[in-house]
Amino acid sequence: MPSSVTRLVPQATAEPGASRHQQYSASTKRALVDVAEALFTEHGYATTSLDQIVGGAEVTKGALYHHFSGKQALFEAVFERVETDASTQIEKALQDRQDPWEKAQSGLRAFLAVVQEPRYRRIVIQEGPAVLGYERYREQEERSTFATVIDIVRAVLDAGSWELDEGMVQTFARIFFGAMSSAGESVATSEDPEVAAARVEAAIGFIIAGFEAQADSGVSPEWASATS
Repeated sequence: MPSSVTRLVPQATAEPGASRHQQYSASTKRALVDVAEALFTEHGYATTSLDQIVGGAEVTKGALYHHFSGKQALFEAVFERVETDASTQIEKALQDRQDPWEKAQSGLRAFLAVVQEPRYRRIVIQEGPAVLGYERYREQEERSTFATVIDIVRAVLDAGSWELDEGMVQTFARIFFGAMSSAGESVATSEDPEVAAARVEAAIGFIIAGFEAQADSGVSPEWASATS
């Protein structure tokens, strides 16, 4: 097992109120997810075996099956963690951003940075849909990042003097979320992710600028009046 994987095996840390058995169990589960994440990122899901995972985590297969029903369940745990980390990273970029346009641009840049990370590219973009299935993949993706998209879209729409019902806000969020997901995939699978990310930032930035211009003009567009 490569040293880059074995270094990921965590040491048990004392948690207040937890028994030694509970600490060991948590440490074992964390080690399995850590090693699986490294192996899935480097080699892909199909070519990673359970023997490699338990070997890297220095546990038995019995310990693995105590926490996970199999390789797919372990992949889902890895997927959830990568998505949660990505969502946290994006939310951090939005902190203290009061201007809605700066907030949208910051969120976009943070997202484009995330999709260029090797583990996100491999586990979420490349492997996720095939391993989890399309419906489960979308469910997991929306659970972690859709709320952030809603927050950004609501801030942008609130910047104008438009009176929109919640259904219209949700419609804009769905469209924007779909566009971001598609853009993220195009960046992650590009031969030159940096160039692809720059193109996406310019294109979506142009759309955001259009919203800003409409908000500044004080003119209510047809799509706003259609919802009243």
